[in-house]
Amino acid sequence: MTQPTPDTAHDEIPIPHRAKPDWSSIGRLPIQGSDEPLVPMSLAPAPIKVFPAYARLGIPGAIDECYVREGVYRRLLAVARALPEGMSLLVLDGWRPWRVQQYLFETLQSIIQARHPSLGERELLERTREFVAQPSNEPTSPSPHLTGGAVDVTLCDADGLPLDMGTLFDEAVSASHAAALESELEEGGSRYQARRHRRLLYHAMLAQGFTNLPSEWWHFDLGDQLWAHYGGHDSAHYGPAELDTIESRWRRQL
Repeated sequence: MTQPTPDTAHDEIPIPHRAKPDWSSIGRLPIQGSDEPLVPMSLAPAPIKVFPAYARLGIPGAIDECYVREGVYRRLLAVARALPEGMSLLVLDGWRPWRVQQYLFETLQSIIQARHPSLGERELLERTREFVAQPSNEPTSPSPHLTGGAVDVTLCDADGLPLDMGTLFDEAVSASHAAALESELEEGGSRYQARRHRRLLYHAMLAQGFTNLPSEWWHFDLGDQLWAHYGGHDSAHYGPAELDTIESRWRRQL
């Protein structure tokens, strides 16, 4: 099958190397608060595609849907519509329950600790937070995915098959850093093609106001504290969010 051609306006612009997040500073950024609802990405028309990765992987507590804030939903549609012909945006995760965040964090931390038993507590925390944010449901410093403003995405072809991005989604290796492939110079090779795909995704998302977490090519933010930090904003819009349930509706109505 012929691979879709990346947009030259985006795939030739390098991804800049950015400093890792200072989580203590990020947690101190004020949150204005927003009543924007969480909406399911499965409502989205083509060319958006949705694959709730954690539910399909059997992660305890994961939901079989990708929810995001309404503002994020509309910006993702704009990203997808701006992609070159033959490409689609594939949404892998959005709003994430706290218990799922806790499971991911504790699982990765235990694996790192088993592999590197000499690591001190602080270094172990830093190594874990490189790829999984510390779980928090605090109103003033929630985990990014708990806000509905963080989203994990990739590119796929017209048939829905993910394009080569150099590493798999959630692969906890240094090659997953967004700018990790910028030193790949061999034109025509698979790594070179993966770099083009990363650049296209990165710049298409930033064009719609998203920011990127430097350690994960797939992770983007809009309206949360990470977005405020990397976007140079004085405050965030989104605090912790909860799914609307029939019980919560009845409580409001009655």
